[in-house]
Amino acid sequence: MNKPKIVRPEESQPAHTLWFDRKKYVTINFMVHKPKDVQVDIQTDKIILCCKNDSDDVIYNELYFYDKVMVNDSRERVYDRTINVLLRKVKPDYSWPHLQKDLAKPSWISVDFDNWRDWEHEEDEGKEEYDRYMDMIQEMSASNKGTAPDMGDLSDSD
Repeated sequence: MNKPKIVRPEESQPAHTLWFDRKKYVTINFMVHKPKDVQVDIQTDKIILCCKNDSDDVIYNELYFYDKVMVNDSRERVYDRTINVLLRKVKPDYSWPHLQKDLAKPSWISVDFDNWRDWEHEEDEGKEEYDRYMDMIQEMSASNKGTAPDMGDLSDSD
């Protein structure tokens, strides 16, 4: 199953990009307002994104990763204001000091400090998975309240 090759358009601009590192994954968020005609090509050593925003500006990002990723375990998801990409690292438990192989940082790439964690020095193994599990349990309990139980058979002991 070969994906069609994404060719760099003549007139394009890069999307502002936020990224953060985790033990097993690197997350990249391309900030594009109402993206359409989205094409994402994730390769072991790079990613190419091409799309249009709500005002039909052509967006094109191409970046070579700091280290290799597993293509089959990596995913992208298109939202109303972002295109989120989750990349599975080939070497888990290995920190990426920067997103790109090239040390020169383009102005359109920023670290997502709201989601950044210094996981290398975390003492709690599996804390991220536990937090995700607890969030899921709270979400399920909040959305699955059902009807209140009948308490008419309880006696008044006041």
